[in-house]
Amino acid sequence: MTDTLELPNGDVVDTDDVFLFNDYPFQFVPLDHEEYAFLLSPLYWGDSGMDVPFEDREELASQWGPESEGRLTAEEWAAWLDHARDDDRFGDAELDTVATELPLPASSTTERDDESSLATRVRRTLGI
Repeated sequence: MTDTLELPNGDVVDTDDVFLFNDYPFQFVPLDHEEYAFLLSPLYWGDSGMDVPFEDREELASQWGPESEGRLTAEEWAAWLDHARDDDRFGDAELDTVATELPLPASSTTERDDESSLATRVRRTLGI
């Protein structure tokens, strides 16, 4: 089991990184499983049965669509979020939650409270 994954575009991500896969923010989750090597977990829908399992990197490459961009800059995430707010596929509550987990610029119109992000709350709870 590896703690990093090289995406088909060449970006290398670990379990803390958020990246764009088929027009949605995902995170990499390594698995120690007979059938699957890893899964991609959607930032909002993770652990809801919406995770996408992969046998290997080649299978990921075969599903890497034109709307998969890998890691984005803070400004690119802000642009994605603005665009997503105009897309009927996404709800406001979903995008508000996603926004707290995205690495957005400090001057973003979608203000992110770093103290309320899930990762920050988990680290604080665990004392790390």
